[in-house]
Amino acid sequence: MPESATRLLERIRLGEDSLLELKQVVFAGGKVRGPSRDAIADELASFANAVGGVLVLGVDDESREIVGIPLDRLDQVVGLITEICEDAIDPPLDAVVERLELPDAMGIRRCVVRVSVERSLFVHRGPGGYVRRSGDSKRQIPPNALARLFQERSRIGLATFDESAVDTAVFEDLKEGLIDRFRTGLTADSRDLLAEKLGLAKRSEEGALRPTLAGLLLAAEDPRRWLPNAFVQAVAYRGTTVAEALQATHYQIDALDCTGPLDRQAAEACRFVARNQKVAASKHIGREDHPQYDITAVFEAVVNAVAHRDYAVYGSKIRLRMFADRLEICSPGGPPNGIGLEALAYRQAARNNTVASLLAKIPVPEGIPGLRTPRATLMDRRGEGVGVLLRSSEEHSGRLPVYELFDDAELRLTIFAAGPPED
Repeated sequence: MPESATRLLERIRLGEDSLLELKQVVFAGGKVRGPSRDAIADELASFANAVGGVLVLGVDDESREIVGIPLDRLDQVVGLITEICEDAIDPPLDAVVERLELPDAMGIRRCVVRVSVERSLFVHRGPGGYVRRSGDSKRQIPPNALARLFQERSRIGLATFDESAVDTAVFEDLKEGLIDRFRTGLTADSRDLLAEKLGLAKRSEEGALRPTLAGLLLAAEDPRRWLPNAFVQAVAYRGTTVAEALQATHYQIDALDCTGPLDRQAAEACRFVARNQKVAASKHIGREDHPQYDITAVFEAVVNAVAHRDYAVYGSKIRLRMFADRLEICSPGGPPNGIGLEALAYRQAARNNTVASLLAKIPVPEGIPGLRTPRATLMDRRGEGVGVLLRSSEEHSGRLPVYELFDDAELRLTIFAAGPPED
């Protein structure tokens, strides 16, 4: 929760430090001339790469006087900050931008803009490169320290991203029922100890118990609070391409954001496909239905997507797109551990080991029409899921599904629809 205006004023009077940066805003010719766009971007990135911090615009950093921002220029300054966070920092930065009034030395209330940045789950690069806050200034991160930082933020290194503790979450963000469903046998472990053993939570160096990414993905009611794109976006289009669909008055047949814990996302995505696929029928002795897709194959594909997508890719969600002749599942990140597309059906590897382990403990959801799997749980730890979806889909439609990789950043699986029976 952002600090009060009174507390912020006290900090301003004490001056800049590791968590506070002050900047006066200078206008010329109707534009913001100072501080520069690049300077602001680097300041915000430096906070995110350290432990977080606050930038206050409208304060002289040397005299610490509240000089303010003209009321009619506030929108311009806020818009600039939003643009910088989205376009000048890689990956884009999620900051809280607020308009405040603070009294100057004469007691006159003046407008300022406070930009609050949390310690990020990612390593951010600004126009000046990779920088981190140190004392009251920002510094370039040396190569060896940068490597360690990437490892800490789990973009590289031995620890997987889903094992990272999330400093902006608290243990209470994990729901009791969603933790307790992983209990087996007669274990009498307390809930916090059980969460630690399962990898749902992790203790910080200070001893605080924090949820891990895996914990938030499987035991929080809405993981999007911390990972805004941790959901499945499902859309059923008219026609065989988006361009063709857009020519129709109502180009979407149906659309749904599948949210919540990962097992709920997978179940909702499968129900979406079952609800929107076409089902032909033939009559020999009684009615025989012929759906476009083998839902068991779709189930394997969706579970693989939520289990193995790269959650460290900022701003990307799983996209499930249904067309008249096929469905596509687009997942952020390439195949895990450098596996080639041709080897996906034969090799077993998990990008998110803790997530995969936990999904292997969750029973197959009920109420998915057409799902017939011999498995009792969502994940198959033997690595047979891809093989099952390829064989089942080919038997169902006569065409083998296709995996494609785009820019090493997105994996697309295309499952072809079965046509109606020849009779």
